[in-house]
Amino acid sequence: MRVQWSRKGVFVRILFLGDIVGRPGRVAVKRNLADVRKKKGIDLVLANGENASGGLGLSAKSSRELFGGGVDAMTSGNHIWKFRDIIPVLENGKLLRPANYPGNAAGRGWAVFEFEGFPPVALINLQGRTYMSPIDCPFAALERILKEIPENVRIRIVDFHAEATSEKLALAWMADGNVSALLGTHTHVQTNDAHVFPQGMAYVTDLGMCGPRNSCLGMAPGPIIRRFVTGLPQQFRIASGPSILQGAIFDLDESSGKAESISVWSMHTA
Repeated sequence: MRVQWSRKGVFVRILFLGDIVGRPGRVAVKRNLADVRKKKGIDLVLANGENASGGLGLSAKSSRELFGGGVDAMTSGNHIWKFRDIIPVLENGKLLRPANYPGNAAGRGWAVFEFEGFPPVALINLQGRTYMSPIDCPFAALERILKEIPENVRIRIVDFHAEATSEKLALAWMADGNVSALLGTHTHVQTNDAHVFPQGMAYVTDLGMCGPRNSCLGMAPGPIIRRFVTGLPQQFRIASGPSILQGAIFDLDESSGKAESISVWSMHTA
């Protein structure tokens, strides 16, 4: 049931999960999501799933597993192209790839989704260029997309999959007043700067990750330490042990699309 405020109307409460990492991340999401939705009064669950298969990429099977586990729609990033069987899901399902890949890339970079009982939601996926692959400009892509979204679609959510804090903040300042929420992904490290911008946009620099808690960004620390110490390539593997779920919860006004609040969220799992 949606949160209702007598002064400002009805709000949609959304949980956006950070990068889901490997089987531990998928299992943690599936086992806990229904309970989290109930306890926190969550209406819609979004997630970045680009690392959900083996810690790098997303297979069609893993995407079905996450959608079946309660995720309503997913975004991705630079690793989405690893598994070729994901292409039909990108073309036809509720999974996006970054919109600023060149125009001949498979799939969609943004879409308006209709969830039963809720107003339409425009979900936009963008990828940064600082310290990442030199693809098309995310700033220009967002400007173009905002002109294409129907005026009546007031809820507009952006996943900016980027490395540099400055790039995320710059896009956020450009987007404020035109989107409902801009959430950063990619670094797997949750930041403590969730707030609402002056014109009503919810923001956090990075949502964090869903995956092994005792890890280095979801991977076993040993090979990563050896890589830093020796400078030589190592074979990374998913860490074991208990997992953590991380993300942000935010309330959006159904009529205006503006954010009432946002807070980072995390949960340790067995």
